[in-house]
Amino acid sequence: MQVQVEGMSCGHCVKAVTRAITERDADAKVNVDLGAGRVDVQSALSPAEVSAAITEAGYTVKGTQD
Repeated sequence: MQVQVEGMSCGHCVKAVTRAITERDADAKVNVDLGAGRVDVQSALSPAEVSAAITEAGYTVKGTQD
């Protein structure tokens, strides 16, 4: 799935978002594109669970797409 995220601007943001998702699904594959404000996620988590993890990490989810 692709998640549009606001508020990511640096390497720390990449690590924080990746950690937030992989703490919930250790097998998740996460790729953060800072320039596009996009996070590509391959995971058993639902879009709502991924969005919740990112939001709890302090970022704003603008939308998800399967």
